[in-house]
Amino acid sequence: MKKYIFIACGGFLGAILRFAVKGWQIPGYNENIPLNTLIINVVGSFLLALILTIAYEVRDMNADVRLGIATGFLGAFTTFSTLCKETVALLKNGEYFSALSYVTVSVMLGFAAAYFGMVLACETVSKVLGKEEEEAEGDDEN
Repeated sequence: MKKYIFIACGGFLGAILRFAVKGWQIPGYNENIPLNTLIINVVGSFLLALILTIAYEVRDMNADVRLGIATGFLGAFTTFSTLCKETVALLKNGEYFSALSYVTVSVMLGFAAAYFGMVLACETVSKVLGKEEEEAEGDDEN
C-alpha cells in the first residue's frame, strides 16, 4: 500500500510541475515546434536515466521511493501523448517539416539526455559516493 502513496504523491507533484512548465512563455520564441513539451521530455529523460542508474547500479534506493520518483513524478511530468498530439496538430496544419523536426529532435535529444544521465550517474555520482565511503572507512579506523 505504501508504494501507491509514493506513486500518488510523485504523480501529483510531477503533474503540477508539467502544468507550470507548459505555461511558461519563452521570450522571443515564435516557432511552430512546442518548445515547452520538448524541454519537459528531454529533462524527464535525463532525470529518469540519472535516478534509475543511481537506484540500480550506484546505490541501493528504497523501492517505494524509486517508484514515487520514476513512475509517479517523472511519469506524470513527461508526456509522450502530448508530443504525439502536438505532432498531429502540426501535420493537420500542413507544418510537415516542423512535425518531422519536432519528433526527430525530441527523440534524439531524449536519447542524448538519457545517455548523459546514465554517464553522469555512473561516473560522477559513484566517485562522490566512493569518496564518502572512503572517508567513512577512515573515520572507522580512528
